Amino acid sequence: MAHIWQGICKALRSGEWLTPARARGYAVILLVIGSLAFAGWIAVSDGLIDRNGKPIGTDFSNVYAAGMLTWQGKSADAYDPALQHAAEQATFDGREVPFYGWHYPPFFFAIAVLVASLPYAPGLALWLAASFAAYLATLRAILPRPETLLIASAFPAVLINIGHGQNGFLTAALLGGALHLLDRRPWIAGVLIGLLAYKPQFGVLIPIALMASRRWSSIMAAILTIAALIAISFATLGSSVWHAFFDSMNFTQVVVLEQGGTGWEKIQSAFSAARNWGADVHTAYAIQIALGIILAATLAWLWRSEVAFELKASALATASLLATPYVLDYDLVALAIAIAYFARHGFKCGFRDYEISLLAAAWIVPLVSRGLAGATGIPSGLIVMLALYGFTLHRAMTSRESATIAAAQPIAQA
Repeated sequence: MAHIWQGICKALRSGEWLTPARARGYAVILLVIGSLAFAGWIAVSDGLIDRNGKPIGTDFSNVYAAGMLTWQGKSADAYDPALQHAAEQATFDGREVPFYGWHYPPFFFAIAVLVASLPYAPGLALWLAASFAAYLATLRAILPRPETLLIASAFPAVLINIGHGQNGFLTAALLGGALHLLDRRPWIAGVLIGLLAYKPQFGVLIPIALMASRRWSSIMAAILTIAALIAISFATLGSSVWHAFFDSMNFTQVVVLEQGGTGWEKIQSAFSAARNWGADVHTAYAIQIALGIILAATLAWLWRSEVAFELKASALATASLLATPYVLDYDLVALAIAIAYFARHGFKCGFRDYEISLLAAAWIVPLVSRGLAGATGIPSGLIVMLALYGFTLHRAMTSRESATIAAAQPIAQA
């Protein structure tokens, strides 16, 4: 038994267990299982309602209903839970369906209006296909390897995002695209960062990284983009929709986040883990804020340093997920950006102890995080993200030390 345990530890340390062939094989297996599960889910549904009484694409129903309200000139109603729920039920011919709240800034109505111009099923298909294509293109640009598209497609967060009809693909594409273009097309990168404001909780740390690295053109482009989005929404929807949005924020904060209306097991944050373990709201916020301060300080150091850009990008993608108290398991699609950048650095410079196994854990954790948290209270998604961020910082610090020693060697020899 001791011999077997030593062998397992050795394999985990070296990562030799995860050969390219195995990685492709695991991805194919998960894709096949996921495809069969989706096919069965749709086959046994009653039209657009599944066997559990939920809409196909669950959360997408709030986007579609908000779009329908906007077509009717009632966009502000989307921020009223009762009116939004009525619109969701009307989408399914008055059938009783769960309530899925609309919490996005008014400029996200542009997407809602677009998908609501089609019937529900084609709108859902268009939304997922277009955003998934953008996600894959971004991952392929970051990590141009033969297996990238396969492994990125089989990433469990992808399957969760599809099941929920959610926007994880768009978030990952905007964040990854911005990082990919930051050096070569800084203004376009800034525009993508500005567009990411549709989910402002994921952009808290981005300004810190940009300011630390003095990327003023990207900062200006992001500011102008956000200003343009706000101005267009005012011009097209009026000021009342913004009043409704701000009025709805208390409901979002108290009911959805603080009271756990979404479900503690679904949220992959330090705040949620603390609340799930019995902490009160103030203690949970204190833990989340303390983590945010640590992330901000370390990111500022990292982005001001001369370490490889891949490590900076990986750290920022991971930290963006860790910093917010409200990050769902389908949001972990953005974790693919962190994995891709870390892997790219590893392929260039070699992998160190446990790094390959950690990347594998980060890849698989969205599949088990919700169930494990619900059954045991263990926040596996949070734990793996913290580990990935810690490993990224450690690699950055040791890489910097190695570079310093290498630069000093000629002087010492002289």
